[in-house]
Amino acid sequence: MRVTVLGAGSWGTTVAALSAGRNPTTLWARNPDLTAAVNEKHENPSYLAGFALPEDLRATSDIEEAVSSAEVVVVGVPSHGFRAVLDQAAPHVPYWIPVVSLTKGFEAGTLFRMTEVIRDVLPGRVACALSGPNLAKEIMGGSAAASVIATEDLSVATELQRILQRGLFRIYTNHDVIGCEVGGALKNVVAIATGIAQGLSVGDNTRAAVISRGLAELTRLGVAMGAEPATMSGLAGMGDLIATCISPLSRNRQVGERLGKGETIDEIVGSMNMVAEGVKTAHTVMELAERYQVELPICAEIRRVVSGEISAVEAYRGLTARTPAGHESGPV
Repeated sequence: MRVTVLGAGSWGTTVAALSAGRNPTTLWARNPDLTAAVNEKHENPSYLAGFALPEDLRATSDIEEAVSSAEVVVVGVPSHGFRAVLDQAAPHVPYWIPVVSLTKGFEAGTLFRMTEVIRDVLPGRVACALSGPNLAKEIMGGSAAASVIATEDLSVATELQRILQRGLFRIYTNHDVIGCEVGGALKNVVAIATGIAQGLSVGDNTRAAVISRGLAELTRLGVAMGAEPATMSGLAGMGDLIATCISPLSRNRQVGERLGKGETIDEIVGSMNMVAEGVKTAHTVMELAERYQVELPICAEIRRVVSGEISAVEAYRGLTARTPAGHESGPV
């Protein structure tokens, strides 16, 4: 199967490298210098320095060339640029093929999940999401990992499982697209909170409490939006949440840790060459919380921090001062 990956960040490049082991694969990037590095030196120095890419992985900056003959399109573009790239690609994407989102966030304004953006821009294609605890550098380094391919048509999910799975990177199928996308988006906000805990050195008990209550918030909003609760206990929920909250490789955790040490959000974002989706998701998720009338206290505090309304220290004072409500009988 001819696979095209749109977006040459760390995760997009990793998925392209995995795919190239089985399929003719093209990686699209805006930057011609980056495409030259992939084609000539078989590396991505901007996002995966030190990792060799397959020699038969080819790159291009021409989006028509990238997608016009594709049989599967994978989109690894940050949420704020997701629609614009699909708009560029739309006239050239064949009908009825799967389009797979790697992006974990919501679109500002519409509050669409990324598969909803795919359906909006590319009608007549099968919208899918790949989600899970997938730290790109660990996978490129050969560590075992697992992910979920989510689409309502499980026959398509099974075929994508065969196409994208390779070696120690295992893929499971799931029909709960809403649950997988909500879990993937909200865990980035919770990771900022646990990063702040690390930066403030408040202890592992506190971090564990934030992660477990963060899982409750993932589940609460997901169920309100139509997700199945069990999804939040799987790879796209708890699995992704744990990896993003505890790993030093996690960009969102890094943002939180630096906030906890006193840096401003502008200083942090300005110094990063990759997007930490949790910063934007902290705003959109609170709009969704209002729409669906659910309470998300951790996400609410993180939105205030990344907006500059309160400091990281004040956020933790607010969370610890909050009176627990109800009976702790599970992650809801």
